[in-house]
Amino acid sequence: MKTIVDLNCDMGEGFGQWSLSEAPDEELMSLISSANIAAGFHAGDPNSMDRVVKLAQQYGVGLGAHPGYNDLQGFGRRYIRTNAEELVNDIVYQVGAIREFGRRYGIPLQHVKPHGALYMEAAVNEELSQWMVDTLQKISSDTIIFCMDVSKTYEVATRLGHPVVREFYADRDYDDSGSIVFKRQVARPDPEQIAEKCVRACKEGKVRTVDGNDIGIEFESICFHSDTPGALEIGRAIRKGLADNGITVAAAATVLEQAS
Repeated sequence: MKTIVDLNCDMGEGFGQWSLSEAPDEELMSLISSANIAAGFHAGDPNSMDRVVKLAQQYGVGLGAHPGYNDLQGFGRRYIRTNAEELVNDIVYQVGAIREFGRRYGIPLQHVKPHGALYMEAAVNEELSQWMVDTLQKISSDTIIFCMDVSKTYEVATRLGHPVVREFYADRDYDDSGSIVFKRQVARPDPEQIAEKCVRACKEGKVRTVDGNDIGIEFESICFHSDTPGALEIGRAIRKGLADNGITVAAAATVLEQAS
C-alpha cells in the first residue's frame, strides 16, 4: 500500500481570452502537489505562463513544463509526422519558457511532462524517448520526467539513470496492455468513482480495464485533467479519498526522495 503519492494536473490550458479548463487554475492549484503548465505550443501564452507559474509558487506546488506538438487548433492531440530531433527541439524551447518564468518567481523546474499526442508518441517511440532523455540530461539533469509505466520513455529513463515518475490516470480508462485509452471527447465522470479507483490503485496496485479485467499498475503520481468535465469536483474527491485512507499527497520530488 502506498502511504505517499503525488497529485498532478495540467494547468494554464488556454490562449488569450480562450480557456479549455473546467475550473479556475487557482482552485485546482490548491488541490494538487505538481502542476504541468502549458508552454505555448498546444495551449498557453506568456501571460498565462506567468500567472500560473506564480500560482505554483504561491501554493508551494512542484513546477512542471507541459510541452506539446505545435498544434494550437487541435490542442496538441493530433499526431504530427516529423523527426525526433525536431520534436525534441520543440520540447527544449517550451521547457526553457517555463523554467525562465520559474526563475522569475524563485521556483525551480521540478519536472517535464509531454502533452497529449506527443506523450503517447514518446511512449511507443524509443528514438524520440532517447533523444528527449539524452537532451534533458544535458540541460537539466535533475528534472524529473513524467510518463506511463508501460512506455519506452520509462524504459529509457530508467536505463540512463534519469529521474522519472510514473503516472496513474484518474480520469482516463486503461486497456489490458496498461496503456491509457486516448479519447478526444471525455464524458462527465462520477468523482466518487474516480476517487475509489485512485484509492484502490494505491492500496492494491490494480485498475479495472475497459475490457473488465484487473491489471497491475505501478506509479508515483496520480493525474487528473483540468479539461475533464467536473475537474474541480474530481480533484476534491481524490484528495478526500486519499486523506481518508491515510495517504499523504506530496510533490513528485518528495515522493521520489522517500522512495529512494
